[in-house]
Amino acid sequence: MLSHSLIPTVATTDGGGLYFGNMIFTAVVFIILMLLIMHFAWKPLSEMMEKRANKIADDINSAEKSRKEAEDLAKQREDALSKSREDANGIINNAKQSAQVQGEQIISSARNDAQSIKASAQKDIEQERQDALANTKNDVANLSIEIASKIIQKELKADDQKALIDSYIEGLGKQDAR
Repeated sequence: MLSHSLIPTVATTDGGGLYFGNMIFTAVVFIILMLLIMHFAWKPLSEMMEKRANKIADDINSAEKSRKEAEDLAKQREDALSKSREDANGIINNAKQSAQVQGEQIISSARNDAQSIKASAQKDIEQERQDALANTKNDVANLSIEIASKIIQKELKADDQKALIDSYIEGLGKQDAR
């Protein structure tokens, strides 16, 4: 009995034949049920699955597009970073060259200033030496004149003094004539 209630059985006739009317009814009910399932369940289910498939495809396309954009941005950033490094290296090299040129200019200017100061100092030293020699000559001449005048006063007699003065006056007259 239990087997009768759980397992559907095909309606049979007393002689073991099938009821044809039950089969047609079952087939019609099955077809109607299939049409109802297709209309109310299968179409919405297939539409939902198609929408889901489209959404997944769109998401995949969007993800691929985003990945490509990210790769492009990463490449742009890498290029910009590379360019920035090149620019920084260029700036550093220019700064080094400018510093070297400026250092050479400063050294050259310092050498020129030192040579100028040295030349000026040598000129001043020579001038001081000439002045000192002139002063020394004047001092020696004055001292010689004083010594000579003292010696001459003691040793010269009046006649000798008069002759010396006369020759001196004659020498002055000759110089004025020139």
